Amino acid sequence: MPGPSPTRNPHLAALRAEVRAIEAAGRRKERGCLPFDVEAMDRRLDGGGLAIAALHEMTGERPGLSDDAAATLFAAGIAARLPGAVLWTLARRDLFAPGLMQAGLPPDRVLYAEARSDEEVLAVMEEGLRHGGLAAVVGEIARVSMASTRRLQLAAEEGGTTALMLKRWRKAEEDPLGIPSAAMTRWRIACVPGAELPVEEGVGRARWRLTLARQRGGQAFEWIMEATDAEGRLALPAELRDRQTAAAGRLAA
Repeated sequence: MPGPSPTRNPHLAALRAEVRAIEAAGRRKERGCLPFDVEAMDRRLDGGGLAIAALHEMTGERPGLSDDAAATLFAAGIAARLPGAVLWTLARRDLFAPGLMQAGLPPDRVLYAEARSDEEVLAVMEEGLRHGGLAAVVGEIARVSMASTRRLQLAAEEGGTTALMLKRWRKAEEDPLGIPSAAMTRWRIACVPGAELPVEEGVGRARWRLTLARQRGGQAFEWIMEATDAEGRLALPAELRDRQTAAAGRLAA
């Protein structure tokens, strides 16, 4: 009688899966990462930044326009610091292009794809990631399965392209990050009060609470940061920078 089929041998299948994981890790290492250039964040991220050829998810911490817009600008700032064109696919017409420009992503760098459903958003994202010629692919979606995020992660690795998924709130009681995901990192973004200005009227730089809810190969963390500037960069608030500088001086003394 013929022996068992190689494709049905569980030990061989496990070995092949392990080899694929090692190869994927090697490709991620070669393609590097995108640091935030904020030491307090980068030293907490596995590899010193966001893996470039990988899927990353972000959502507003609470349902509502403020946190949702903050999450959008957070994604735009990441995409802005990657050289090249950015594919942005969405299923509803609520993206504010001037806002993206304020986060460092001008209209001439963005290709917009309007989809009719979450399934179409996922399909467009996968095609864009496998293309290999884009700086980043951003997709706005409400719900996605673990299997679909695995496909996007593999497509990002194969194309060497950063995938950014904006998870939208559908119901107040339904956490957008409640479903397991293959994403390398998962973020929650919340608006917090800014610094008081020395003048009676005026608007200072917005501030966000960034919660790294999960990262593969590392721990979860939380930071208070000044929002993205016109180059897509975050910054540590001045009083926190001064506190860290003072602490470093005491340690060096």
